[in-house]
Amino acid sequence: MAFAAGPAGCGLGTAVVFKDASQWYEHVLAATTNGTSGNQTFGMTSGTLGCEAANGPLADAQLFIDQNMDQLAVDAAKGQGETLAALAEVMGVEAADSAAFNRTVQSNFDSMFNADATSEVALESLKTAMAKDVELKKYVG
Repeated sequence: MAFAAGPAGCGLGTAVVFKDASQWYEHVLAATTNGTSGNQTFGMTSGTLGCEAANGPLADAQLFIDQNMDQLAVDAAKGQGETLAALAEVMGVEAADSAAFNRTVQSNFDSMFNADATSEVALESLKTAMAKDVELKKYVG
């Protein structure tokens, strides 16, 4: 029987106190520590407890794309617009890099928004394109 002790197994209980937990009760205690210590939310959003994959700009981007797919596709085709600017903000793209972001999204429109594209496909395509760009790779790790 396996128990999750928080998103992506992060938090004080799983990162420090019970990092090698293998018994069910250790997972329960780790989850309790995470829930009562008051630092799990901070750790998840700041990345201080190894929770980068559990939350943060890219997770927020996934949700944003999912909720705004149609309008984002329109803006992406033009290479500008409010929804595209909002996505850049959600992803933490600095104003100085917004032109590069817009160009990258526009030039990768076909892979991001093909007929079978989902929000997951769009984000993965965007992350791949950003990783190849000198100015934008810093935003995708």
